[in-house]
Amino acid sequence: MKGGVTPSRDWTIESGGGVVTGPGPVLGPGPGLGAVAHAAISAAKLTATVVFRLGATRVRADDLAIAMDDPQQPRDFARDGTGARQSVQPLEPGLYVVATPIGNLRDITLRALDILAAATRVYAEDTRVARKLLDTYGLKPRLAAYHEHNAEAAREDILNALSAGESVALTSDAGTPLVSDPGFKLARAVIEAGHRVFPIPGASALLAGLVTSGLPSDRFLFAGFLSSKQGARRSELAELTDVEATLIFYESGPRLADSLADMAEMLGARSAAVARELTKMFEETRRGTLDALAAHYADAGAPKGEIVVLVGPPPPKGEVSDEALDAFLLKALPRGVKDAASEAARDLGVPRKRAYARALELKGRA
Repeated sequence: MKGGVTPSRDWTIESGGGVVTGPGPVLGPGPGLGAVAHAAISAAKLTATVVFRLGATRVRADDLAIAMDDPQQPRDFARDGTGARQSVQPLEPGLYVVATPIGNLRDITLRALDILAAATRVYAEDTRVARKLLDTYGLKPRLAAYHEHNAEAAREDILNALSAGESVALTSDAGTPLVSDPGFKLARAVIEAGHRVFPIPGASALLAGLVTSGLPSDRFLFAGFLSSKQGARRSELAELTDVEATLIFYESGPRLADSLADMAEMLGARSAAVARELTKMFEETRRGTLDALAAHYADAGAPKGEIVVLVGPPPPKGEVSDEALDAFLLKALPRGVKDAASEAARDLGVPRKRAYARALELKGRA
């Protein structure tokens, strides 16, 4: 067989409902593929002990999980009343930062499910959202809220729990905690108190948007949410003008058209993409220049869903002489030093710091 794999002549599927065995190889077309798929789906849902192996030997699904996690030190596992996997040995004390799906519940990782099942406590941004995920996989941990309104009091409870040797899992409503949510202060406090922070990676809206945007991915900068006020938003964008990387923002539907218009004004006619409802039924990625995207959403109205805006890096800078820069700035200075410098950076491709310093000098001569 291709790839050097030689299947045995027997296959075995073991589940909570019984054991099925049969002759013949199961790799390749035929009923064996269906058996693999059913086994994988059942294992992912954690509702039955499902095993697929080439050969007639029967093993428990938990045995396979242990082997992948730590083949040198197997441990016993048991199941609680919910059907979730539960380690006889508790997790190492610490804060487990657990990424959760950004839309499609099937994007949860098997390791994340193990952590959520075994942690002494689970803290969520919104317990109602977390409960939907936990109920889907039959998990019933001790659940509490951690959000910006109760963060200070909850941090004290979490630190006390860690000092008592407990394991604490932290989740957000969607994606990776600490990214545009209050988890950063908690992680910092945990580290300062001498406890460990464990990353449990998974879904991330900014990375999902980046890979679907078609923009350069070798260098990127995540800038989170821009200010809701235009003046502050433009100031924030001005600071990013010279960043030679793809820029990534989160944005809300009602503010999208205005933000895109300000990006076009401050950053110039760059390639961009708007990705929304990622991993959901109505997932959409629209690509174009910033001004074209701004015009589209101004006409179409505010879109629904979570939105990621991605802006390509600035075009390569050509050599601009001092004379050419001065001529441009002298025409733009009536609109103010700050605006003149931003326009020079956008239209001429010169560093904004250079344009600003020169604009100040020219204004001083006037």
